[in-house]
Amino acid sequence: MTFDKIQAQATSEWEALNHSNKPIILIGIATCSQKVGALAVLEAIKSALAKNNIEATITQVGCIGLCYAEPLVDIIKPNRPRISYGSVTPEIVPQLIEDYLINGNPRPDLALGTIGDDSIDGIPKLFELPMLKPQMRLLLRRCGIIDPENINHYIVNNGYSGLVKALGMTPEEVIAQVKKSGLRGRGGAGFPTGLKWESCRGTPGEPKYFICNAAEGDVGSFVDRTLLEGDPHSVLEGMLIGAYAIGAGEGYIYIHSESALAIERLETALKQASEKGLVGDNILGSGFSFHIKIWQGDEAYICGEETALISSIEGKREVGIPRIRPPYPAQVGLWSKPTCVNNVETLANVPHIIEKTGDWYAGIGTERSKGTKLFSLSGNIARPGVVEVPFGMTLRRLVEEIGGGIPDGRKLKVIQPAGVMLGLIPASLIDQPLDFDALTKIGSGLGSGGLIVIDDSACIVNVAHSLVSFACNEMCGKCSIGRLGTKQLLVILENIINGKGRPQDIDLLTELTEAVSPGALCPLCGGVPSPTRSILQHFRDELEAHIKEHRCPANVCQGLSETPKS
Repeated sequence: MTFDKIQAQATSEWEALNHSNKPIILIGIATCSQKVGALAVLEAIKSALAKNNIEATITQVGCIGLCYAEPLVDIIKPNRPRISYGSVTPEIVPQLIEDYLINGNPRPDLALGTIGDDSIDGIPKLFELPMLKPQMRLLLRRCGIIDPENINHYIVNNGYSGLVKALGMTPEEVIAQVKKSGLRGRGGAGFPTGLKWESCRGTPGEPKYFICNAAEGDVGSFVDRTLLEGDPHSVLEGMLIGAYAIGAGEGYIYIHSESALAIERLETALKQASEKGLVGDNILGSGFSFHIKIWQGDEAYICGEETALISSIEGKREVGIPRIRPPYPAQVGLWSKPTCVNNVETLANVPHIIEKTGDWYAGIGTERSKGTKLFSLSGNIARPGVVEVPFGMTLRRLVEEIGGGIPDGRKLKVIQPAGVMLGLIPASLIDQPLDFDALTKIGSGLGSGGLIVIDDSACIVNVAHSLVSFACNEMCGKCSIGRLGTKQLLVILENIINGKGRPQDIDLLTELTEAVSPGALCPLCGGVPSPTRSILQHFRDELEAHIKEHRCPANVCQGLSETPKS
């Protein structure tokens, strides 16, 4: 079947849905909404419709990013705008169904906003809300809007158009567009994607492999999960374009087995794409064949590192083990063959680049950080959720304007970028622009996109101890300096928060942070000293209070008093 016919079928189904005489009810079903009762709300909707003999189409969508307002329910009455309702409970559902679907009262008091050109008195536009208005939604534009388990919804909203265009280009032309775009990896390292593809394509050796790294293990990071649960086809499309560019015929999506909903929706998406000839042999009659397997890997944090991930697929050990680089996977990867590894968010950018050109994409962001970036906001923040902004926006604007600031009258103390490998960002530096270079210069980084906001009630030494403790539990233990150095960091910090700190510990922490990083095998161990280094640089007074005065200024650490001992 040609892609024109595939598009025509998708358009026909979409128009039939949106011009139906039946109301449409869309409910956000994602990992975040399930935690606050979305499945119970779904059952309440079914029950209320049956009780009132109302025929309606119920559709599950992903998370739109407003995690603070979950569960979300959207209602579309024939010839009326789509209305989003937030914080819906099973108890609210019967009255909402009766008031709006039967009596015509849209309940502005319960509504978050409307979606679309038309409006309803008393209800604002959803995308005019403070959390949404400053965003630039490229990757998130379908999340929470379409059914992620219906490929036709994706196709009718420009889905797979990038792949079709790419198949009409040479692989070298595809790579040239990606290089021109300035796209850099979103997994944390920020390596130019086009250069990685070019290197892998140019490396002798067959077969070549393409891996999507969906092993999102950083605490506080859930941007990849949001994409996979809300718009899985965008990741598949990016992966297909990448495989075509490097000459790969087989690929893997590596994902932790605990990501049940993401896996379920990926499996559905892959099955539907295969049925339409978009994955498999001779895709769309182009002569290009690519087969994808979903690999449910170990839940170990270290498996997010690309060489550890590869060793996990190879089955060398239950928990993946990183290896010394070079050679890089683009030269010697899966089963010693050239392999390209890109993360979920990176791949979701690719269809936009091919469809709209690299020059268009390069016009977004800053000089060396192009495009948009997804961030997951969590911690002590008024509006937790997932947002997408162009590179260059300041941390202050992201936290205060989009995230709504710090609740309960507290003040910002520090921001922890997702991952134990990055330095903490103190409140004094939140006017930094969000891009790869600016955050690196202050001893931190973008990481995988998670931002954990920590207010002034927290003990900064205890925060560092928690991060180092996590790293100790998750490291592979292969290199002695990482294993022993990280353990020593943990012991010293543990003594300090338990009132056993010694004056010489500050010098010991300084020496350890300087010694571990350059000698570690992988980025995990190499980055573990970063939070401790941040404390030494920005919060030395609190560290000294713990050691010299035996007090915890935040009154958090056991064994230490809030005021100095006499």
